[in-house]
Amino acid sequence: MSKKGKILILVSPSGGGKSTMTKRLLKDFDQLKFSVSATTREPRKGEQEGVHYHYLSKDVFKEKIENNEFLEWEEFYNGTMYGTLRSVVENELNKGYFILLDIDVLGALNVKELYGDKALALFIQPPSLKVLKERLIARGTETEVSLETRLERAEKEMKYAPKFDTIVINDDLETAYSQIKETVSTFINS
Repeated sequence: MSKKGKILILVSPSGGGKSTMTKRLLKDFDQLKFSVSATTREPRKGEQEGVHYHYLSKDVFKEKIENNEFLEWEEFYNGTMYGTLRSVVENELNKGYFILLDIDVLGALNVKELYGDKALALFIQPPSLKVLKERLIARGTETEVSLETRLERAEKEMKYAPKFDTIVINDDLETAYSQIKETVSTFINS
């Protein structure tokens, strides 16, 4: 690969279909590489450094924030921090890869602003909050509290959808994936 790559950003509320779309895109496009995020949380059983996350201490993470080494980062209510290391992304872009980022709404808009037309920000939207709630319940992984938290967050995130380059309504998985695949193919080949 000789030319510099670009960035593909996928965003959706939890339960919106982003993980499924990400896996399929990585399988269908050889030139796509998933960006491994940094985190301050401890590795879970079976997770490997540099494969699942770049595991950093809080002090090192904060030092990297101060040194502007993240394209975006976020601290969650429990104090755990996640971020996208600028050096990791730039290294892969310089090799000609297209980097797929799975980040939150505000981080996505930040990266889009930094990279302009070298980044495609795609918002995968559920048909409604009611459908999203049904999907989250069907997964069987949510407590009543976590369900409400996810739905409140989803409602806030969906207000940002118009700021993205493309919005795909995930009403039917195959139809939505077909739209996403076509959009990504056009972006990669432009």
